[in-house]
Amino acid sequence: MSQFRILLGTLFSLSSNNTLVNLTFPLAAVFAYLVLLVMLAEALSHLITDDPELTRKVVHIGSGNVILLAWWLNISRTVIVSAAIIAAAIAIISYVIPILPSIESVQRKSFGTLFYAISMGVLTAYFWQDSPQYAVIGILTMAWGDGMAAIIGQRFGQHKYQVGQIIKSWEGSLAMSMAALIVTGGILASVVGNSWQIWGISLGVAVVATIFEAFSKLGIDNLTVPLASGFISFFWMQGLS
Repeated sequence: MSQFRILLGTLFSLSSNNTLVNLTFPLAAVFAYLVLLVMLAEALSHLITDDPELTRKVVHIGSGNVILLAWWLNISRTVIVSAAIIAAAIAIISYVIPILPSIESVQRKSFGTLFYAISMGVLTAYFWQDSPQYAVIGILTMAWGDGMAAIIGQRFGQHKYQVGQIIKSWEGSLAMSMAALIVTGGILASVVGNSWQIWGISLGVAVVATIFEAFSKLGIDNLTVPLASGFISFFWMQGLS
């Protein structure tokens, strides 16, 4: 009986240890979210067999939202950068072995998944310790901007324009700009307060991000858009202080 009481006391002390709880719960929440996201992707790939791009963009947007969970749950920079490295390695392997065909099923050559992981790693390594909002801006601008540009462009894009060999629609680019504007302005306003300067910076970031998204050959926009959005918003905000 005394041994049982000792065991209960040990378990209670572990459960009340803030360090253990702070480490375990955030990672479990992120893991559960990603599992649900993959399950959703697989379900969509079977339900909507004629539009693999839709499945990919749902995952694209959903995976980007992980950075919000990491921010709210105060997950450490080391954990996020390590996860980005692992995601990059999985992306490289998936180009040889189709690990997740519902995600990598678009019939065009692209390294977007790899660039996406690299962007998250770079932004987190640079900003997470002192200014995590700029890493969040970079990742979410890409996630929601590029995702909505593809979804809106494919369904409502009637007015086309061409950048080199890349064909885009004005409707898709407008969706990209609006998403980038809302993401950047919303996050900056939540951190430093709402002002016309904040929305001026956000508009500039949205224009730059949309230009970079137009040059999306081989998925390079998954690298250029997040990095440009995060760093430009950071440097322009420094000019206000």
